[in-house]
Amino acid sequence: MNLEDILIQVEKPSRYIGGEANCRKDRSPGRVNFVLAFPDTYEVGMSHLGMQILYGILNNISGVTADRCYAPWIDLEAQLRRRGLPLTALESRRALKDFDVVGFSLQYELSYTNLLNMLEMGGIPLRRGDRKEKDPLVIAGGPGAFNPAPLTDFIDAFVIGEGEEVVREIAGTVLAGKERNLDRREMLSSLAEIHGVYVPGVSPPDKPVKKRIVADLDEAFFPSTPLVPLMKTIHDRIVAEISRGCTRGCRFCQAGMVWRPVRERSVSRLVKITDDMLCATGYDELSLLSLSAGDHTRIEEILSRLMERYSERRVALALPSLRTETLSRSMMEQIKRVRKTSFTLAPEAGTQRLRDIINKGNSDGDLLSTAAQVFEAGWKAMKLYFMIGLPGETREDIEGIVDLGYRVLKAAKPRGQVTIGLSAFVPKPHTPFQWERQLSLAESRERQDFIKDRIRGRNLAVRWQDSRMSLLEGLLSRGDERTGRLIERAFSLGCRFDGWSEMFRFDLWEEALRTEGIAIDDYLAERTPGTLLPWQMVDCGVTGQYLLQERGRSITGSLTADCRQGSCQACGVCDGERIKIVLAPDHPAESIPTPATSKIPAATGKFRVLFRKTKMARLLSHLEVSTALTRAMTRAGLMFLFSQGFHPHPKISFAHATSVGMESLGEYMDVEMEIPREETSALLERINRFLPAGLEIINMDRLENQVPSLARSIAGFRYEIDLPDSADGLPLEQITEKIGNFLGQDNFLVIREGSSGTTRKDIRLLVRDLDLKQEERQIRLTVAYGSEGSVRPWDILTQVLGIPDETAKLALVRKVSTIFTTAQ
Repeated sequence: MNLEDILIQVEKPSRYIGGEANCRKDRSPGRVNFVLAFPDTYEVGMSHLGMQILYGILNNISGVTADRCYAPWIDLEAQLRRRGLPLTALESRRALKDFDVVGFSLQYELSYTNLLNMLEMGGIPLRRGDRKEKDPLVIAGGPGAFNPAPLTDFIDAFVIGEGEEVVREIAGTVLAGKERNLDRREMLSSLAEIHGVYVPGVSPPDKPVKKRIVADLDEAFFPSTPLVPLMKTIHDRIVAEISRGCTRGCRFCQAGMVWRPVRERSVSRLVKITDDMLCATGYDELSLLSLSAGDHTRIEEILSRLMERYSERRVALALPSLRTETLSRSMMEQIKRVRKTSFTLAPEAGTQRLRDIINKGNSDGDLLSTAAQVFEAGWKAMKLYFMIGLPGETREDIEGIVDLGYRVLKAAKPRGQVTIGLSAFVPKPHTPFQWERQLSLAESRERQDFIKDRIRGRNLAVRWQDSRMSLLEGLLSRGDERTGRLIERAFSLGCRFDGWSEMFRFDLWEEALRTEGIAIDDYLAERTPGTLLPWQMVDCGVTGQYLLQERGRSITGSLTADCRQGSCQACGVCDGERIKIVLAPDHPAESIPTPATSKIPAATGKFRVLFRKTKMARLLSHLEVSTALTRAMTRAGLMFLFSQGFHPHPKISFAHATSVGMESLGEYMDVEMEIPREETSALLERINRFLPAGLEIINMDRLENQVPSLARSIAGFRYEIDLPDSADGLPLEQITEKIGNFLGQDNFLVIREGSSGTTRKDIRLLVRDLDLKQEERQIRLTVAYGSEGSVRPWDILTQVLGIPDETAKLALVRKVSTIFTTAQ
């Protein structure tokens, strides 16, 4: 059975197709072959900038190739396990065991069981001690690596800190090791000599491994031609990192501690990056990434310059991370020039006293003033994020969350919507609160219920994180080697995708805890300063003395100033020479001119586009096909006309959505756009270069004003259906007989079960022709299309011909032509 036959049977086949825009097309093996593994679904992993950066760096090193692999959803896992097939990389289709290095990104503790599943399915022994000479080196990095203890039984080496530089050194070390025929132990010893790499069992236990830091973001690699997914991802837009690190000093925030110091990208470099990415992707939204985007010293200039360049191209801007006191009215005005992307603010605590304890550094007045400006500027909705269980929290602080929610809602009158998001505080490693206790399950639920019971009215909503997930996150993030055995036990019991509510099995985790004899309260309890912590083999740069000092200041509610505006706080990260705070210059060294725009309105028209989707492209959904076409045409330089309103979108229409798995030799869409100034053949050639394999535009004709819309022009479709070999259980003579019976009837009801209930439809009069070509094992079908809809070929296979569902899914359905009411 080929890959297409397997993927047609899973829920979202586009997760596994590959072949995205800008992916490496040459899949010939290098001297060293990496696979970048993300232990969550494709749509989550493809939204992670770090994976894009590492993919670009590795594939630009001579002799090195890098592929990708994402956690398979349970449906594909079942298909692969049933057939005894290994988990493979996305592009080369090589099993994970056949790579030299498998590199995991540790973004979230509740994905650790996925990591073990990917190792097992990829043919790699779970435990590093069981791996042989030919097994890959398994390396992991990301925020989870700042406490490697829970995964030391499974990971050969950990990257501590930022990977841009260290990944080059790892690749060079492996290259050199292969040339010298080093054995596995020698290779690991060589990796342990790299600054920022921790190798369990090799790195000296009394010498903490210090994190790697990129000194200058302007000099660092950034993927100007990022991979463009074919399916909708969690963050479906291009991402430009404007700064890294934060010195605000929020005492609960691990990211703010471990990614210090602040390094800003210059405006000129940022503009160049965004220009390149927009040209290379066709996206219509740009997100400015930072731990706190509003803190960039040139943020207003950045927004102004980007909107000057992109507003006419209808590219929207999003700032996903903002502090309440940094959002100005001028920033809002720039953001809304194209469309109003969402606003999320994080007060974190409900009272000023508790915000002082956590060193949040903003006030109720900041939040209310910002909220009022947001709603006055035309936004209708806002999200507020709070934590429960912070050190020193009282009932008054919980009541303050409710009170603040209502006060913000008052600023949103008369029709605004405010959503309160609640998460449980987790005392993360390398923070001033790493010694604090975490709420028990009962305490978390009691505080959630307290807030939920006091929220009334449809305009103020509350959402909350599953407190059981927070409990496990706290256990795993502060765990030791024993929690590694717990993870392995939970995996063996069937735990997968523990961060997904529909997959989360807390009962299995409870069973694993009992089996391993682990008391979860021992890991959530307060820890005495001076006791050995599981993560003390890692030096994040911030000294233990500074963390203890900040813990003491939290007890008195004393604020610590941001060292960008005040004096150095002596946290230990900066060396004053190479590693230091880097702020964007007031006057960039390089000025990027704004693209010239014509003052004369361009002529516009409506065009009918003929395209086909075959091969792997048949596994794309209608929305995915539409998005791929739109982005390719944008990259080719076409300018769409847009609808009006809150969320403008290109004026593109399809008459009929072709089902996932169906090939089509003739699909149509109508597009309103500026009239191209070049020959159609040259234009189509350029557009098709940007489309995935199997998706191709064949023709594009300008329509006269009186031509009816697609919906009114189409009269029907012709299909060919190639029966699979597995249909042998149903004799062709019997299929012929069923066709004859169907054609001899006046009525035939098709019954479908859907999310909205059972529907019945008489399809007989919609079928104009139906026959079987026995020699070709091919059914030919002609159906009508009109206001009453049409007929699905799969209904013909299953309900008219009685072919079982699983067999019908393997039939290759091909739309060979579209019938129009008038000649096209």
